[in-house]
Amino acid sequence: MDIALINPPVTRPCEPPAGLARLAGALGGHGCSYLAIDANIEGLLSLLEGGTAAQDTWTKRAMNHLEENLASLRSARAFESMGRYTRAVTEINRILAHRSSSHGSRVTLGNYSQQGLSPVSSTDLLRSAEQYEENIFYPYFKWRLTAIFEEYSPHTVGLSLSYLSQALTCFAMAGFIRKTCPSIKIALGGGLVTSWMNRTGWNNPFSGLIDDLTAGPGEKSVVGLAGAVFSGEDPLPDYRPFRKNPYLSPARVIPFSTSFGCYWGSCSFCPEKAEGNRYTCLSRDRVFSDLDTIIERESPGLIHFCDNALSPSLLERFTSREKACSWYGFARITADLCDPDFCRALKRSGCIMLKLGIESGDQQVLDELGKGIGIKTAATALKALNDAGIATYVYLLFGTPYEDEVSARKTLDFTVEHSGSIDFLNLSIFNLPRESNEKESLETFDFSTGDLSLYQGFVHPRAWNRNNVRQFLDKEFRRHSAIAPIIRNDPPVFTSNHAPFFVLRGKA
Repeated sequence: MDIALINPPVTRPCEPPAGLARLAGALGGHGCSYLAIDANIEGLLSLLEGGTAAQDTWTKRAMNHLEENLASLRSARAFESMGRYTRAVTEINRILAHRSSSHGSRVTLGNYSQQGLSPVSSTDLLRSAEQYEENIFYPYFKWRLTAIFEEYSPHTVGLSLSYLSQALTCFAMAGFIRKTCPSIKIALGGGLVTSWMNRTGWNNPFSGLIDDLTAGPGEKSVVGLAGAVFSGEDPLPDYRPFRKNPYLSPARVIPFSTSFGCYWGSCSFCPEKAEGNRYTCLSRDRVFSDLDTIIERESPGLIHFCDNALSPSLLERFTSREKACSWYGFARITADLCDPDFCRALKRSGCIMLKLGIESGDQQVLDELGKGIGIKTAATALKALNDAGIATYVYLLFGTPYEDEVSARKTLDFTVEHSGSIDFLNLSIFNLPRESNEKESLETFDFSTGDLSLYQGFVHPRAWNRNNVRQFLDKEFRRHSAIAPIIRNDPPVFTSNHAPFFVLRGKA
């Protein structure tokens, strides 16, 4: 066995890890032997199945309903109503909280925290590696990794670290590997690692623990670690290692990326822009060739496009394609989406939902942010998509340096006016990327002592600070009679990953 690829807990356990599928495809395509493990879904289920008995009524009830709730999320039953769905997710989270609290940890279906340790501190990550036995997932990964080493004897373990919620357990697993099998090489890659390594003045603090760090797409690196020479061709992802995993979704979801980076790349304060990630994409012919192969092999119920934004040319190609599978993903607001015929053609191709980063209802703010969209165009696109039967998951961003209370109220007015064409809402408060060029005009400060923090605080130039924004969102925006029902549509924990299933059920 050349290499074992592992996706650590915790991320939302609703679909296979896209990054590992791509790496598996690259290794298989180059004749390398490998094992790919989604330790996230395995670890969470292991935690749910063990532990101490409950003392309080709520936790006892949750434990009694565990199998029923898991089954309902894997079928259509939980998606028959938001109340039933919320109860299932909440009760599963209750068990995870109960099982993890005795370890000074907090586990949910989408997050992990550990008392006294910060995932944005390299010192704390190294401490997690040293004290791996204190991690709540230790019993699981001790058993799993030991079995892998005894049966397959890989010379390298690749850990995929994309989210902060994975960091502490990822390093605990690395610490266990280093202590018990010091001859095994440990490689680390993924989205979060890419962001760390793209920081100005990056100096690897993990050299004594991690043998190889990779920024950006990891296919070339992982093939090299397996002892082969990378051909340079984009591999077809391989989802076979994850087929038997009992993900918490009512249909098989296949995550697929057609590009890396963002084709627009001009938004102010954008992390992609700040990190200097170069945009690369598959050709349109290759995208649809790969899709047809994946659909034939995997028989998915839903394709999740993981791109930062699907390119206009790709969307245009979709309009001439008949439905092979339902799909959703991010898209930028363009003139094409204002065309009712274009939207109806997208619907016929299988598009059930588009995620749209509108950000603000104030045109001046949009211009200052470099969004490249017109608010009137956004309004027209929302209506055209709604009329075509395509759900919209709209992202709004508050508290940017260009926004003030007047601007925020314009966003409120825009959302109310077009609420009939918005199915889901994601409301975020702006975080200042540490690497953004635009921060030079702001007075900044650190709100975290962690040396790996990707964001900073700043003094808002218009006195529209985070507390003001939170009060506005909590007391006015979310409570507006036209907006509150949309907020309630959002599936807790799984959010946009599960929203399409409510659309398919006609519940959005």
